[in-house]
Amino acid sequence: METVGIDVGFGYTKAYNGKNSVIFKSLIGDATDIQFRSSLGEESSTSDLHITLNDKEYFLGSYAEQQSNIPEFTLDQEKLIENFVKILAVTAAGICSDSTGPINVVTGLPVGYLKRDSRPLKEMIQGIHEITYHNINGKDETKKIHIDKIHVIPQPIGSIFNLIFDEYGKIKDKKLALQKLGVVDIGFKTTDFSIFDHLKYIERGSSTMDTGISKCFSVFANKLRQESNINIELYRIFKYVTAGMIKIRGKEYNITNLKKRVYTHAASAIASDLNRLWENDWDIDSIILSGGGSVELAEFLSPNIDGNVIPIPRKIDARFNNVQGYCKFGKYKWGNANIKPAQKTKAKDTAPKTIDESKEDTDVLPPDANQEKSKGLSWLRRQN
Repeated sequence: METVGIDVGFGYTKAYNGKNSVIFKSLIGDATDIQFRSSLGEESSTSDLHITLNDKEYFLGSYAEQQSNIPEFTLDQEKLIENFVKILAVTAAGICSDSTGPINVVTGLPVGYLKRDSRPLKEMIQGIHEITYHNINGKDETKKIHIDKIHVIPQPIGSIFNLIFDEYGKIKDKKLALQKLGVVDIGFKTTDFSIFDHLKYIERGSSTMDTGISKCFSVFANKLRQESNINIELYRIFKYVTAGMIKIRGKEYNITNLKKRVYTHAASAIASDLNRLWENDWDIDSIILSGGGSVELAEFLSPNIDGNVIPIPRKIDARFNNVQGYCKFGKYKWGNANIKPAQKTKAKDTAPKTIDESKEDTDVLPPDANQEKSKGLSWLRRQN
């Protein structure tokens, strides 16, 4: 059975199945009649995202931003679960998945919302969903997305799984798996601080703070409103922040210096929260920076953190760290359905191993880790 990792964030929705990936802004808008369509411009699976779900039509992502009269966006966790998650998650699963049968999903929640929202999240997306993708060529595609099993984990641990697991769900970095790790996951609305000791979640050092990158964007928007008298929606600021310049009513505004000051202040606030929260966890071996916001803040944040910070590789999109980890963990938990029988008969040193859930974790952990099974991945395997 295919496993898909899905991450519905306040800024972006991401999905990954080990081969295909998809990302689009977490925007939902009303579908309108487009009188003229041009064949020019961006063409991708998400550039003109128009769907029908539960007999309602929606524009999603950049298409909603460009074409909808009332694009909807939220920074409220309850509203995200109630009004956004089902539409965004099912759409992403349908684009990403290659399966015509049931699929299993691993997803995550900020640690501060995990206990409260795990059940509502599962209820929203589990089951059979019929979705129609309205393509710009006029050929509609209707799919039945059957989401069978759902496993919800603390959001930041996805970044750890992405580092320690290979694409087949087998532990490749055993040394890292046996360490005490801290994760700083900077998202659009929130920053999650989490500690995992031998992959066991440590409640004492884990918390969710409202110090995501959106706070920085709010400062940019307020400053630009003061100078231009134009209110700029937060979800429209992404590309201008990267460029360091925005043009409003034909006038250019350079925000490079403002960005540096704001990011320096935000990084200082996050580092202060981290150092205070982890004051007694001086034995953390390594600290992982993750999330889309970490790319922007890494150079300002790393010097303020006491500890061994694992740098963010330049070649990767940090926004996918968690969702790729979700998928890899799903393959560990349920087995890798994508491995063909012929592959399973290869020599042990080249063949990925499908995990038998009825067995203990001794087949993937190194010998000296067997004594740590009770506080390792077994606590996650038993969930859901």
